[in-house]
Amino acid sequence: MRETRILMGMPITVDICGASGALIEDVFGYLDRIDRRFSTYKTDSEISAINRGDVPSSGWSNEMIEVLALAERTKEETGGYFDMRRPDGYLDPSGIVKGWAIHNAAGLLHAAGARDFLIEAGGDIQSAGKNASGADWSVGIRNPFDMDQIIKVIYPRGRGVATSGTYARGQHIYNPYGFDEPITEIVSLTVVGPDVLEADRFATAAFAMGRDGIYFIEGIAGLEGYVVDINGRATLTTGFGDLCAP
Repeated sequence: MRETRILMGMPITVDICGASGALIEDVFGYLDRIDRRFSTYKTDSEISAINRGDVPSSGWSNEMIEVLALAERTKEETGGYFDMRRPDGYLDPSGIVKGWAIHNAAGLLHAAGARDFLIEAGGDIQSAGKNASGADWSVGIRNPFDMDQIIKVIYPRGRGVATSGTYARGQHIYNPYGFDEPITEIVSLTVVGPDVLEADRFATAAFAMGRDGIYFIEGIAGLEGYVVDINGRATLTTGFGDLCAP
């Protein structure tokens, strides 16, 4: 069973082989609840209330505490290139919430006995097992200059995939060390990690680093990356090619 809905401001697809409609509803229900807690666009969300100063830290939910702590840890591990604090001082954990939520949704499916599934949201993907045809799930990397074209196909085999870029949403990723300097050297960066959370939390930071981001990914055990620069030239990490073999 495969279904796509608009949540978190983007299409989210859940594909579960042999699943009931109730299980898909559980996944979308969880993602909707996370969106209502963490959306910076909803005035009644918990993160909006925190940014307004309406909720003291003693009243934060356990999920909020977990995500903000993870964001701080990622900031340390990326040398400050991942920073959930916006130039206006407000907290915006959006760069990590998506991967975290997909990771948790995958855990929900696994706990329910699902072994063959894929969840995709805005370029962040977690798959497990096989697709409906009994083959490994494949993930296509879009051409950032022509989104109808796939320029690379990978087979994550249970690993997580996250893509950051400016080709779909414009300049929404910023360099914390140069807020007013748009990132123009690269247009797309895909990271593959042990799971979607690990891939996602490093993809945003690596993109913020510009051309140096792919070298940062190269230096982290368990991560592989594929970057496309403004001239259409692709650079990939040492082990990325292994992911392309069916």
